[in-house]
This record gives sequence, C-alpha cells and structure tokens, in this order.
Amino acid sequence: MPKTTVGISGGEATVEYDITGTGPGVVLVHGTAATREQWQPLTEAVADRFTVVAPDLSGSGGTTDHGGPLTLADLADEVLAAADAAGLDTFHLAGHSLGSAVATHLAATRPERVRSLALHAGWAHTDARMDAEFRYWLELMRADAAHGTTLFPRLLPLMAFGPRYWQHTDAAANEELIRTLIPMITPGALRQTEVDRQVDLRPLLGRITAPTLVLASAHDRVIDTAQQQALLTGIPGARYAEIDAGHGAPGEDPAGFAAKLAAFLDEQR
Repeated sequence: MPKTTVGISGGEATVEYDITGTGPGVVLVHGTAATREQWQPLTEAVADRFTVVAPDLSGSGGTTDHGGPLTLADLADEVLAAADAAGLDTFHLAGHSLGSAVATHLAATRPERVRSLALHAGWAHTDARMDAEFRYWLELMRADAAHGTTLFPRLLPLMAFGPRYWQHTDAAANEELIRTLIPMITPGALRQTEVDRQVDLRPLLGRITAPTLVLASAHDRVIDTAQQQALLTGIPGARYAEIDAGHGAPGEDPAGFAAKLAAFLDEQR
C-alpha cells in the first residue's frame, strides 16, 4: 500500500492510504476505531468515475506515528498529506463521525483544496453530554485492555445501530458481529477518542466555501439534532439529508450509505 510521511505535533506520522479508480479526486476519512476499509462499498460504487483516496488516521490500520496525543489538526494534516501524495490538487471530501470532524477542519482551513464536502454523523463541538459518553468509552476500552473483557465491543451495536438492525438480528448474529469488532478496538481507538473530546469547530464553520451535505442518521444515539443544526446554520449554504440508520450507518446499511454519498458526489462533478 502507498505511504507518505507528514509532520504532526509531537513528531511524524507515516500515513498509509488506498488509491483506487480514475477521474476527479475524492478523499474519504473514517471514524473512531475504524480504518479506511469502512469505505470499500462507496469506493466500489464510484471508482469508475472518481479517483478515491482513503487514508488510515493515526491510531488505525497501517498508519504509524510517535504514539503520543493527537489533535484534530494533526489528523487533518495526515489526510491532506495523503491527497498530496496521490497527486490531488483539489478533491471532494467526505467523512464519517470523527472523520467528519477532521474533514470539516480541513475544508475550513484549506478551502481552496476542497471541491465539495459531505459530513455524516458530524458535530460542531463536543458538549458536556458527548464528553461524558466519550469518557465512558475510554473507561470501557481501558477495562477491556486490563482485564480481557469485551465491554466496548458489546456497547458498539447498542450505540451505533438503529431499529432496522435489531429487527433483523438475533442473539447469535449479534454475538458474531461482536466477535468481528473485538480486533478493531486497538490502543489507537483510545487516542482517537481523546480527539473526539477536543472537537470545537464553531469558529471555523463560516470559513467553509465548498458545497456541503450534512448527512444525519435518523436514529443516531451519539450525535443529537442540535449538533446537526449547528453544522447546517454554521456552514454557508449547507444542505441536509437523512439516512434511516444509526450512528454506524456505514456498517448498518453500507449499500444505502454509499448510494447517498455517491449521488451527492455525482451532483458535484
């Protein structure tokens, strides 16, 4: 896999990324505890007409760094470094959850590079309720690391998936899903969750010039409607769409999620 090195606070990061397809550039930014692999359905949907670049953020996948604390600006620099290494002067940009916060920061600080912006499960700032949830995640992950438990992976379907998942699953299928989630929760997930706690994009939203889609999940238990409204009112000309899923729509409804974003990208070509 291609890699590129970029300076971040505390040292350097060697960013691993995928590059697929041909055409105008699209850069995809994954969420907390995920990797670039979460974007495979969207990549397959648009690679015949877009060049798709999907990096791993520090703490995920094949990207390596100094192992210390991270900032939102660090992660935005990593995404931009991957776009640069892939030869993209300008690009469409999409993010999920933490990836939306990273994409928002990048679109605001480097508006000349971003042709359009799609934000799923994004938020404007981490308020007291969200910070309490993120601190709870950290407690569970640390307990799992110390005692070999699976508390955080067991929380994920409850927190991330909406009613349609629960209507079509049973205990055995949910246990199988949890088994697939356990290897994903690495020490890097704690570092990314600490970044989640730092988010405050309110001073930057008005600097975004790219056409922006705020894509909300109808059953999001992490990001409330006030956060989506803050993005809509803060980003000039932003428009709203919704998907019938929970916070983890890329995993709950990968085809529907990819279709929503592909339609927006095709409108911006």
